[in-house]
Amino acid sequence: MVETRTFSFILSFLLVIIGSEAFAQHAINPIIHADVPDPSIIRVGDVYYMSSTTMHMSPGLPIMKSTDLVNWELLNYAYDVLDNGDDLALDNGKSMYGKGSWASSLRYHDGIYYVSTFSGNTNKTYIYTTDDIESGNWKATYFSPSLHDHSLFFEDDKVYMIWGGGEIKIVQLKQDLSGIKRETEQVLVAKAHAPIEKEIMLHAEGSQMFKIDGNYYLFNIAWPRGGMRTVLIHKADNLFGPYEGRVALEDKGVAQGGLIDTPDGDWFAYLFRDFGAVGRIPYLVPVIWGQGWPILGVDGQVPMELTQLPAQKTSIPSIVASDNFKRSENEPDLPLVWQWNHNPVEKLWSINRVEGLISFHTNRIDDSWLSARNTLTQRTFGPTSAAEVTLHLNQLKEGDVAGLGLLQKHYGWIGVKVKDGQKVLQLELIEQENPIIYEGKKIASDRIRFKAYGDFQDRKDLASFFYSEDDGETWTQLGPQLKMSYTLPHFMGYRFALFYYATSDPGGKVDFSDFRISQ
Repeated sequence: MVETRTFSFILSFLLVIIGSEAFAQHAINPIIHADVPDPSIIRVGDVYYMSSTTMHMSPGLPIMKSTDLVNWELLNYAYDVLDNGDDLALDNGKSMYGKGSWASSLRYHDGIYYVSTFSGNTNKTYIYTTDDIESGNWKATYFSPSLHDHSLFFEDDKVYMIWGGGEIKIVQLKQDLSGIKRETEQVLVAKAHAPIEKEIMLHAEGSQMFKIDGNYYLFNIAWPRGGMRTVLIHKADNLFGPYEGRVALEDKGVAQGGLIDTPDGDWFAYLFRDFGAVGRIPYLVPVIWGQGWPILGVDGQVPMELTQLPAQKTSIPSIVASDNFKRSENEPDLPLVWQWNHNPVEKLWSINRVEGLISFHTNRIDDSWLSARNTLTQRTFGPTSAAEVTLHLNQLKEGDVAGLGLLQKHYGWIGVKVKDGQKVLQLELIEQENPIIYEGKKIASDRIRFKAYGDFQDRKDLASFFYSEDDGETWTQLGPQLKMSYTLPHFMGYRFALFYYATSDPGGKVDFSDFRISQ
């Protein structure tokens, strides 16, 4: 009896410290507790591929791979930079925060992989193709206009796009994908949110089309006022309709996505959930079929445990990673987990592969972090996550600012600013829409380590910032916590970010080393 009690106590203690997911026998929702919005998933044989949205980040339009629908790895990106222009490059006071490339559509047809996206700030629709999705050699084609929340769809020898908001339309594309065939546009569903029968705050959007057993299934979401994001499905036995619509799921705000089956014949809806500062996180929802309709959830609800699927192999998603910046000759300069905020300026950064340093340079003056180029980012993740990094400060110039931040409109960062020739610790937080600076001690050393910690449990969304003068042996918190908030002007979950900019005298340099991710 004593031994049993002792074992139970130890197990309970470990569950609290490590998290119940580590002992799960099955997959736990969310599938990835990080910002992976607007998923589009295909299965080719026994392998699943997923695309997602990364907005204003470069490279962009990530392609991921899984063999079990649960554990995902990054394969490549469809593009290095989306396009050119001042807003994409953070030039002349312009930016594309909250813009860039939005919801993608991933498809496989006749041996070719297609992934498409659209951008409101360029007014273009982009289609990328490859015959080898794992090599990442994507060919780009684009045209105007930008087709909002579209779905690529192949029928016989024709290719279509279904898109729109409220009114869902279809159009045929030219065979070479270079544009829209004239006089092919028509309305598929005139008022796609009608099945909700409530006042609508967000009209139906997020189209994804599927053909299963001769029927056509159009997935959308809509948001009734005072309610939550809701899954809508329209069904027809002809691509061009008429369509019958139903509310398919209304639980926890889990919505927007489509259908995927396993080789064993199980079906799931892949969807995502707005979950505060960490971002929009993906869920899998079991599906059964009844009278030709997919029935989502268990008694209309999203289960937290998925008994048909294996458990997550790690509690830290593989789409983030620590990095010591040391590289072998055959490795790329940056692993796929890193993305630049906007288009990078290649001549202003470099890697010392032997010493394990990434160096940033400046060639202009900026007045704030959000206008600074070459901010290097990785996703935060839940329920808690931390990043730490060492800065080497011996080549900073007067007015230079460098540090580690949590990037969103309501950002926070800890860093060093050179004032009157002295290196001064600073914490900058956005509080009530205004930047507030908390100044710390002067730093005599040319080396300091910073840590940013995010608590996303139950949407607590609090961040704390620390510094260490002994390489992380002891930590001191600087200033108060940041209350993080997901904002539409940036439309992205918070990102850990390394940054550097000049406020008075360009031409300096900062080195970062030993970046570590933890829970």
